[in-house]
Amino acid sequence: MKYTAPIIAVAGLTAVLSAQNATPDWPQWRGPNRDGTLASFTEPRAWPESLIRQWKVEVGTGYATPIIVGNRVYAFTRQGVNEVMRALDAGSGKVVWETSYPAPFELNSAAARHGPGPKSTPTFDHGRLFTLGMSGIVTAFDAATGKQLWQKAAPAVQPIYHTAQSALVDRGLVILHVGGNNQGALTAFDAATGAVKWAWNGDGPGYGSAILAELGGARQVIVFSQQNLVGVDAANGQLLWQVPFMARATTNSITPLVYGQTVIVSGQGKPLTAYRISKRNDQWAAEVAWENDQLQMSFSNPVLVRDAVFSLSPLNSGQFFWADAKTGNTLWRSAPRQAVNAAIVRAADYLFVLKDDGQLMVARSTPGGFEPLKTYTVADSATWAPPVISGNRVFVKDVSTLALWTLN
Repeated sequence: MKYTAPIIAVAGLTAVLSAQNATPDWPQWRGPNRDGTLASFTEPRAWPESLIRQWKVEVGTGYATPIIVGNRVYAFTRQGVNEVMRALDAGSGKVVWETSYPAPFELNSAAARHGPGPKSTPTFDHGRLFTLGMSGIVTAFDAATGKQLWQKAAPAVQPIYHTAQSALVDRGLVILHVGGNNQGALTAFDAATGAVKWAWNGDGPGYGSAILAELGGARQVIVFSQQNLVGVDAANGQLLWQVPFMARATTNSITPLVYGQTVIVSGQGKPLTAYRISKRNDQWAAEVAWENDQLQMSFSNPVLVRDAVFSLSPLNSGQFFWADAKTGNTLWRSAPRQAVNAAIVRAADYLFVLKDDGQLMVARSTPGGFEPLKTYTVADSATWAPPVISGNRVFVKDVSTLALWTLN
């Protein structure tokens, strides 16, 4: 492991945490609640014609979203054979600390066009950072210094497209589905030590990240495995329910979205579907509440606006859509050929939609239409990681660089 001492003095986490009130944090995959949504956002008095780039730095390859905690930006990338974890000063882009470890692996030919990753966004919790490397290495770092706290080696067998899920941290447990095709386990590691606290090994891992929800009176972890959508007890990993679900090419890659007592999902070749989760007579059930075969989701995760779902369908070469979260009915579809992929963030009453070509569109989050107020160019290369919104700041990761843009 390579470890570089802090370049900018870090007084400890007290300074980092005290700055959290200034601007909203984005501490994990899909934001504070893992649903792509920020509750608060103050719109500018007038949307500028262009954004101002404050800084841009080379950080390495990968699709991991940067995360923001106080005045620190954390980026997880690859440089050569190493996977690298960095903390940068949010105002200047200067490196606070940098640490890396060797992570050589053989890229599956089926995944060659995706690049060597990593694809998994780090998670910040109680002064620690947790990552899942491209080959399945699980690592915990001290967020103040970058010191490696513990690490789990890569499994012997990896998924076809390697790894793409991000750690869920809950009550001192780091929850990840580790392993490879048709084997491995959804595992809860002790956040402080890395010790395994529980594991469910009923199926191999999928590529979508887990969420936490209170459904049917139980606190549960909901995630795609390789061939199923599953819910397990968050305290002990006991399987509560599962439904067969396998997207085309076994790429279950969407992060589930909870609406009331339903879980909304989709996948390549699979209709937009809501499952109603319930418990009757001590038996759990996941029943189809509705399906819409006119709409699908591939890699573009949805956001919820009141009683409506917004996302990008891969059908017709990419169509934005609104669907009724109660019934599944299509409320609106855009013209075809919009984008290959769109990373979507809802910030209060606005949608920030970053297409894979580096174009960031801003529109009001009004169900039934999508009319961008402004479109900004924020990258010179492909953008697959979602934009991170914090106050008037927009952090964008492209193929190998990280940049800060501001609205004024």
